[in-house]
Amino acid sequence: MLINVIVLAAGKGTRMRSNRAKVLHNIGGLPMITHVINASLNLRPNSIGVILGHQADAIESVINARDPSILRVDQHEQKGTGHAVQLGVAALPDSQVTLVVYGDVPLIQQQTLEAAVTSASRGCVGLVTSIFQDPAQLGRIVRNGSGDIQRIVEFKDANTEERQICEINSGILAAPTQLLKGWLQKVQPNNQQGEYYLTDIIAMAVADGITVEGIFSSTPDEVKGVNDRVQLAELERVYQQQQVNALMVSGVSFADPNRVDIRGTLTTGIDCFIDSNVLIEGNVIFGDKVYIGPNSVITDSALGDNVNVKPNTVIEGASIADGCHLGPYARIRPGTELGSGVKVGNFVEIKKSKLLDGVKAGHLAYLGDATIGEDTNIGAGTVTCNYDGVDKHATTIGKNVFVGTNSTLVAPLDIGENAFIAAGSTITKAVADKDLAVGRGKQRNVSGWKSPIKRKD
Repeated sequence: MLINVIVLAAGKGTRMRSNRAKVLHNIGGLPMITHVINASLNLRPNSIGVILGHQADAIESVINARDPSILRVDQHEQKGTGHAVQLGVAALPDSQVTLVVYGDVPLIQQQTLEAAVTSASRGCVGLVTSIFQDPAQLGRIVRNGSGDIQRIVEFKDANTEERQICEINSGILAAPTQLLKGWLQKVQPNNQQGEYYLTDIIAMAVADGITVEGIFSSTPDEVKGVNDRVQLAELERVYQQQQVNALMVSGVSFADPNRVDIRGTLTTGIDCFIDSNVLIEGNVIFGDKVYIGPNSVITDSALGDNVNVKPNTVIEGASIADGCHLGPYARIRPGTELGSGVKVGNFVEIKKSKLLDGVKAGHLAYLGDATIGEDTNIGAGTVTCNYDGVDKHATTIGKNVFVGTNSTLVAPLDIGENAFIAAGSTITKAVADKDLAVGRGKQRNVSGWKSPIKRKD
């Protein structure tokens, strides 16, 4: 059975009190609507159409970045969920199944959607429900004495008895497209809101003898929507706990599972350890036995086996080979490649550079646009001067080079193998293999020097 997905994302989300569309607010570093689209794409649907209204262009740019084949359907007037879905199904084939999801329900799971679609493929309506201890103003599921779903009643239209029901409507449903089209044509705005409710089709289905199957969500959190920043923060914590739990099952230990944020995808080997207040962003890969010290930030990077990242280190867009030691307070910028056993110490910044196996830069250095050969030692305070005010230039250093403390290497520059750069030198010319380079100003000592005396006012 072919599936078509309709994502409802036209609302303003006024309770967010934001200039950004509600569905573009992030959970785990991704817009909420992206999470919903990801779950939908896992179903391999024939098509996905997103119903847009408020900030349609901004939302379209986000969904197109995820999948350019996703269709845009404009709802110029927000007349309710029934009207939105009617717009979405208009051009869909009658012989297929339509799944309706919401752009502000970011934790919905693939297996739940699959269960709803399976129900619809049998000619039923698959309606996702959940049990809330405090349903608040959510729509209630009304069942008969046999436990069969009869209808949905919105909170504002519910009587006192109906408001005591704890089974809620998530809004997510799947139905045969032909039947769905017919029911939507009959929906009328006969409610306190004056809107066309999608929920009205449930009673219509029952009246037509179509079974409505309740699909229970795995947890209430899975179907919670976001209406304000409090709810957004609550679901962010739920999402983070889900990520951490999955990582612990896969062999990762945490100093404090509640003090780690994963805003992207983390793939790890076994026996990794992540300390407190670590932030993972983008696509990050760890090998086996990786240690991440507290307060570190790692973005879009790959770390090999036995990498040790000490506290307060920032790694972005880098490739780190086995056995490297980084930090504390190191900054590894995009385009950096570190070979095996490289040591980068405190307050060392590396940008778009390649350090081959065994290179050591212990502290207080800046290495930009450089290629550094095996087992070279970079002394404290070394700077590769890669920018002349207009263009960037490269520095190439061979293997087994010793660069003394407080050396300034002015690019473009080539330093050969086994060379020695004297401490305090400014090097502007190429250095051949095994040469000693000294670039210091001549020292002059003034005898009998008297330091200035500060005047008294």
